[in-house]
Amino acid sequence: MSSCLYQGLAQLEILCKQLYETTDTAVRHQAEKALVEFTNSPDCLSKCQLLLERGSVSSKQMNPSTCWSTHLTSLSLSNPLPLEQRIDIRNYVLNYLATRPKLAAFVTQALIQLYARITKLGWFDCQKDDYVFRNVIADVTRFLQDSVEHCIIGVTILSQLTNEINQADTTHPLTKHRKIASSFRDSSLFDIFTLSCNLLKQASGKNLNLNDESQHGLLMQLLKLSYNCLNYDFIGTSTDESSDDLCTVQIPTSWRSAFLDSSTLQLFFNLYHSIPPSLSPLVLSCLVQIASVRRSLFNNAERAKFLSHLVDGVKRILANPQCLPDPNNYHEFCRLLARLKSNYQLGELVKVENYPEVIRLIANFTVTSLQHWEFAPNSVHYLLSLWQRLAASVPYVKATEPHLLETYTPEVTKAYITSRLESVHVILRDGLEDPLDDAGLVQQQLDQLSTIGRCEYEKTCALLVQLFDQAAQTYQELLQSTNSSAADITVQEGRLTWLVYIIGAVIGGRVSFASTDEQDAMDGELVCRVLQLMNLTDSRLAQAGNERLELAMLSFFEQFRKIYIGDQVQKSSKVISECVLLCCV
Repeated sequence: MSSCLYQGLAQLEILCKQLYETTDTAVRHQAEKALVEFTNSPDCLSKCQLLLERGSVSSKQMNPSTCWSTHLTSLSLSNPLPLEQRIDIRNYVLNYLATRPKLAAFVTQALIQLYARITKLGWFDCQKDDYVFRNVIADVTRFLQDSVEHCIIGVTILSQLTNEINQADTTHPLTKHRKIASSFRDSSLFDIFTLSCNLLKQASGKNLNLNDESQHGLLMQLLKLSYNCLNYDFIGTSTDESSDDLCTVQIPTSWRSAFLDSSTLQLFFNLYHSIPPSLSPLVLSCLVQIASVRRSLFNNAERAKFLSHLVDGVKRILANPQCLPDPNNYHEFCRLLARLKSNYQLGELVKVENYPEVIRLIANFTVTSLQHWEFAPNSVHYLLSLWQRLAASVPYVKATEPHLLETYTPEVTKAYITSRLESVHVILRDGLEDPLDDAGLVQQQLDQLSTIGRCEYEKTCALLVQLFDQAAQTYQELLQSTNSSAADITVQEGRLTWLVYIIGAVIGGRVSFASTDEQDAMDGELVCRVLQLMNLTDSRLAQAGNERLELAMLSFFEQFRKIYIGDQVQKSSKVISECVLLCCV
């Protein structure tokens, strides 16, 4: 090696060390600037290889692999490297990983990212009628047949490649991305998913020592690989988290065999019960995707059988909830429950053999979750979504089997209402964040409750009347007393705020059901109470006001106007008119 080249490599090593190890911001910035210039230089690739060979420190190995990836991406846009050179780089990276299985994790990850990038960019490149970058399973076979560390690298390669091909990037046209993604889906993805399931079966049958870091890491990478396969954007309609509850996994028809075979579903349920809570959220994420496979993948009989196995697995988790106190497990399980109704009809669910027991367990789980309002509040959305969809389906169920929602929806409604009221004192006492300050979250939950509460509306109305009268009476007594504390008044105003919001929501829920004069009369009772409260709070405006309660009033009147006063109302309700008139008099 010439002295000039040696000095150049030594300087690059210094820059790598400065970029990743120095605490001086100015030095790091200068090193980054110099390395960016190096990335764009003509001899970048050759020097990267030499630097990797010399690298004994992780930072020296990390930067060449990153530079390689960046350089390849930029060249692919204007002046692609010769095919033979890209094949050499691919082979070099695989050999480097195979001979150094215990590199620092971030170095291994950067090299795997490089392999994934070069494979995606060369997916349609041919050499002697052979698509040379498509033999991905063959590329990793030698890793899977070696030590645990090698297996982890092999599985991670497949997982990262699946993720890389699934994600569009801004440097290439979307049409080219979809062409590559569709080809990968058709030629390789099912084989990768089948391989991941087979490896999971082998791992679960070997009684892995999950206290061992390597074996724990292998199982985690296998679960990530399975999830990446199931989370693939099969038809180019990628969703985001905002549409999570509407997501259907568009599994190709060629995958039918994997889902008609109940052992695939059973594999993940068995894994959930046999692995530690640190890994089981990944299992549940896979189950969420499996539960969301498109309905048209099955005929009616096949769908009923698949749903039966799915419900049995859910029942088993509910009957053995030891892992659910973990927030990540709890969140993913709530998502799984929501998929039961977003992807299947109530008429199909009631025909499942264990439906009565399962709906009882789900109701108990929901009630307990709502009562512990401070635990994983962002997961409640999925539970309320499930019950909202169940309640909305009641008028359309044609099955003769009982759905039992008349028994359990009132319990869910009561749990939500009472838990919100009970939270007011705790939030004020402990100085916690008040969910009423999150208008978006409150509105989302109220929209869901509006449908749930209208199911068995007589029970909902009776509960609201009872709770509202108690809270309003206590509030009036506190205002009239000279010894009442400001904290006690604030608590009652908080409880009344929730009740006004909820009353407005259930009145707004009238649009979801065919209403009767009796239900209009119930609405009238609730409206009267809110109007009477408004008169009381208006009389205190000169002394003190409560902004949250005033916002709740505005929300109530918006719902009332929409249902009973607005231009789109089909007919006026004599009952509600009389109730409001009586209240005003």
